[in-house]
Amino acid sequence: MDNKIEKKGKMTDNENKNHEINRKAASDENPGGDTAVHKRRVRYKGTHPRNYNEKYKELHPEKYADTIEKVISKGSTPAGMHISICVKEILDFLQIQPGQKGLDATLGYGGHTSKMLECLKGQGHMYALDVDPIEMAKTKVRLEEKGFGSDILTIKQLNFADIDQLVPESGTFDFVLADLGVSSMQIDNPERGFSYKTEGPLDLRLNPEKGISAAERLKTISQPELEGMLLENSDEPYASEISKVIIQERKRGNAITTTTQLYQAIEKALVLVPAAEKKDAVKKSCARTFQALRIDVNSEFEVLEAFLEKLPQVLSKGGRVAILTFHSGEDRLVKKSFKSLYKEGVYEDIAKDVIRPSAEECRMNSRARSTKMRWAIKA
Repeated sequence: MDNKIEKKGKMTDNENKNHEINRKAASDENPGGDTAVHKRRVRYKGTHPRNYNEKYKELHPEKYADTIEKVISKGSTPAGMHISICVKEILDFLQIQPGQKGLDATLGYGGHTSKMLECLKGQGHMYALDVDPIEMAKTKVRLEEKGFGSDILTIKQLNFADIDQLVPESGTFDFVLADLGVSSMQIDNPERGFSYKTEGPLDLRLNPEKGISAAERLKTISQPELEGMLLENSDEPYASEISKVIIQERKRGNAITTTTQLYQAIEKALVLVPAAEKKDAVKKSCARTFQALRIDVNSEFEVLEAFLEKLPQVLSKGGRVAILTFHSGEDRLVKKSFKSLYKEGVYEDIAKDVIRPSAEECRMNSRARSTKMRWAIKA
């Protein structure tokens, strides 16, 4: 008996279909009419729905603070948000004083920028850069609503490889931060194609208005080049198998254009992995493959090398820089640059060991686990 009872207010599948048919019919009968047909909002399924577009509470944190708090308390990042990492460690090192001039080379969601601006206490100025026009516009509004307007904050759409172009306007900086991680709101949005966990176009560009997508890249890349990319950019142990399957699929006319298709190709490539290990192996290989493609289409290593080379030019004497990295390739480049310039006397001091987020922070934010922070002080 109980199984036959529908919960109050819940529509059955047939009712949902009929509702949609009636709505469409009403619209067809009255095209352009004065009476707007009410469209039922998708029911919010629990505290953490699977579908990105259904997470309207998480996408509007200003209205649903309780929901945001619940999601974060479970160690997850709400959709459309980004939780800043190592905030305490960054501020402890930068030692920001009112009246100073600073640069956030990777604006993102604006969390780090906001905390650094608070340290200025209305005195001094900050510049912030980003290449993503979609998220940059949202962050600018978000920071303005917090009271950080153009009098104390200048935001520019500029790749941090070109920081030298900023100096004629800004002068040199007392402190600089670069967070090299991809923002959570980019990862979570299926339209950006950053994650294998949701269906979407295989794009992976930080600036979708420039360059070619990962899907386009896979249409022309050779098998040896793809294998080399997977090895160099993410140390993928199944680089040979994955690259062979992707090229085979392309030759059969099955171009890989979506995140799901790439996931399926990787799953196919790992066919000989023992059943007990396969699920975890596929998951890790997917993460590494997406990382390798993202690094490639955004030229991330080349961009980072240019930034590190120009960094001393934008720092004032005694200026401090902190850099957050999220995989070994990035960390190696930062470590090598800092050590080399320290030996040359460009930096008076550098981090001897990496600084990592606390265990508590990693528990609250799983995306913090791979973070490494290095710092340097200009001579």
